[in-house]
Amino acid sequence: MPPAEEDVLAPYVNTKDTFIELASEQRLAIMFRLNEKRAKISQLSKDLGITMQEVHRNVKRLQDAGLIEKDPEGVFSLTTFGNTIIKQIPTLNYLAKHKDYFSEHVLGELPIKFIMRLGALDKCEFVKGVVAILERWKDIYRQADEYIYEIVPQVPIDLIEPAVTRVKEKGVKYSYIFPKDVIIPKGRKELLKKLGHNELLNKGAIERRMVESVQVAVILNEKQAAVLFPTQKGETDMNIIFYSSDPVFHEWCLDYFRYRWYGSEIFDESKLKEI
Repeated sequence: MPPAEEDVLAPYVNTKDTFIELASEQRLAIMFRLNEKRAKISQLSKDLGITMQEVHRNVKRLQDAGLIEKDPEGVFSLTTFGNTIIKQIPTLNYLAKHKDYFSEHVLGELPIKFIMRLGALDKCEFVKGVVAILERWKDIYRQADEYIYEIVPQVPIDLIEPAVTRVKEKGVKYSYIFPKDVIIPKGRKELLKKLGHNELLNKGAIERRMVESVQVAVILNEKQAAVLFPTQKGETDMNIIFYSSDPVFHEWCLDYFRYRWYGSEIFDESKLKEI
């Protein structure tokens, strides 16, 4: 016999009760307001534009759920539990905003520690279309003053020269990671030779590494970042990117790049195949 509903939910009864309390615009608004600053009921009523009676009813529920607390002077604040819960909401918000996208895409090889931090990507721009994406990609190169880091499954030939030129003209550090089955466009070797790519490699201005596969791609400089997720077939969708200059978004992308870099292998030119 299939397990009864109560048996399935038994380990998550506390989570279920918490979600019930969060399923209210007013209670969420109170928590976000208290996340900014401690406040009394009168101030919450004024700031949120709801009656004292409504505030009182909702803070009572939040107190009973252990999400907020009141000091002897009647000032409310988030508990440690409430403060931690509020920091998880951006992850739910990011996934909810882009639920149509994630119905057709997967998280690929993304480790659980990065999945748990997906809320860091909440403040972003959804960029769609090859032309728009190439322009945003080039803009990340053009705006780089310190470094260009990227993990990509293939090499659009239009992007080779802008990246290498930035290294030559501005002294930018360029580090990239390719998968062993990377798609290389025809004419790449000739273009790299013309641009002096090997000389830059020898000087250490360009670094490159290789991994078994790339599904989740990132492109970033010290200020901007973009991330691309794979389709359900496991292939990086090069037609849609999430882009942002938000520091938290950038930190997620930088951490992911470093994670893949430190787990990568020596670059093997013999594995590259031109198509």
